Amino acid sequence: MKLSENKLEAIQLSNRSSLKSNTPKRSDSCKLSYRNSVKSIKSSSNKDGGILHQIPDIDVPYMEINKEYDILKNIAEGCFAKIYLVHHRPIKTNVVLKAIHTELTTFKEFIKEFHYSYQLSHHPNILSSYNVAFQSNDYFVFAQEHAPFGDLSANLGPGGLQESSVKSIASQLSSALGFMHSKSLVHRDIKLENVLVFALDFSRVKLCDFGATTREGTLVAKIKHTWKNFLPPEVIESVKHERFICRSSADTWQLGIMIYSLLTGNVPWRKADWVNDAKYAAFKKYEERKTTKIPENFAKFSPRFLRAFRKILCHNTEDRAKVTEIMKYMKDKWMDSKISSSKSTGNILGGQAASDQDSICVYLNNRESRHSLDENKTRLRRLMSTYCLETSLDQNVVKKRIWEWILSCEENHGDDAEGY
Repeated sequence: MKLSENKLEAIQLSNRSSLKSNTPKRSDSCKLSYRNSVKSIKSSSNKDGGILHQIPDIDVPYMEINKEYDILKNIAEGCFAKIYLVHHRPIKTNVVLKAIHTELTTFKEFIKEFHYSYQLSHHPNILSSYNVAFQSNDYFVFAQEHAPFGDLSANLGPGGLQESSVKSIASQLSSALGFMHSKSLVHRDIKLENVLVFALDFSRVKLCDFGATTREGTLVAKIKHTWKNFLPPEVIESVKHERFICRSSADTWQLGIMIYSLLTGNVPWRKADWVNDAKYAAFKKYEERKTTKIPENFAKFSPRFLRAFRKILCHNTEDRAKVTEIMKYMKDKWMDSKISSSKSTGNILGGQAASDQDSICVYLNNRESRHSLDENKTRLRRLMSTYCLETSLDQNVVKKRIWEWILSCEENHGDDAEGY
C-alpha cells in the first residue's frame, strides 16, 4: 500500500516525538534532515542527475521496530537483511520494512542504499521507498511499498512464462534500467528476486534492491551473494579481489539472462566462462559468427530473437547493446514453439519463496532431465552426511540456503563464492 504524503509526515512526526525523550541527540526527523541535505546538494549541483551522485550526510533516529510497528510477516530473510510486512500502529497502515544487519554493513553503505532507493523510486517500474528510516540495536531500517505477489522467482515454474508476459516484464525493466543508465547509475544485481510483482498478469513489475548500485565508471570489486549464472564474462574473468570499472553493459547482460530464464524456466549456462563451460563456449562461438550452428539450448528461439540475444549477450562489452535494445523486438515472435504458462507459483526447486540476498533460486538446479535431478539429490545427501547433517532430506522443509552452502563447499573447496 502506497503511503500518502500526509501519512508519511505522520510517521516522521510520530517517530520524532517518540524518540525525543530517549535520544535527544538523534531526535531530528529523518525526513527533515534528509530533505534539507538533498536541497543543499541540489542547489550546489549544476549537472543533470548530480543529486544522485552525492550521498547526503543525514542523521537517522534510533527506535526499536516493535515500538510503533506490529510485524505481520517475515517476507524474506537473507545474509544481509530481513524484509518484514508490518502494520504501523499510529496511522493504521501496512508497509514493508527492510532491516539490514548492522554487523554486516556500514552506516555509510546503508545511507547510500536508502538514498538511491528513495531518489529513484518516482519511476513507475522502480519500487517506491518512503522517507522513513531509523536504526535499532541490530538493524538499519527503511520503509518501502509492499508487493502483493512476491518476486519473479516465486512466480516462475519449470516451463517458464508465456511470451506475452515476458515481453511485458522485459519492457518495464528496460524502462527502469534505461532511466538509471541515463543518470549514470548501474544496478549491478539484476536477478529474479530483485523484480517484484504487483499484478498477476505481470503488467506491473518493479525493480528493487539498490544495495550494489554504483555510478558508472567507478572502480568496484566483486561482491558476494549473487549468482554466477547471471554474471557477465568480464566479471567472471576478472581476478579475485581486483577492482574493475563498473559499466552499464553489465546490466544489459543480466537482463538478457533474465529474459532467457523467464522464457524457458532455466538458465542458458552455469557460468559465462568459455574455457570451462561448454554451453557458454558454444554460444560465444555462435555469437561471434565463427559458426552457423545454433546452440542446442537456443534452438527454441526465433531467428529474429536470436539476433537480439547476439547483441544483448555479446561477449565484448564495447559491442554489447544498450539495455533498451530489447524494445526493438517487442513486435517480433520470440519463440518458435509455444511455451505454456507454468501452473506452479513456486520456483523450480519448489517449496518456499526465495529470500532476499542468500536465497537458493532456480539457477542452482538447472538440470534438464529427471535423471540428472535425482543424481543431484543423491550428491546432496552424500555431502550432507559428510558434514554430519541429517540425511533424510525433505525438499519442502529444509532451508534452501543449505543447497548453496554445501554445493559451494565442494565446488570451491572452502574458498569464498564469487560474486559481482
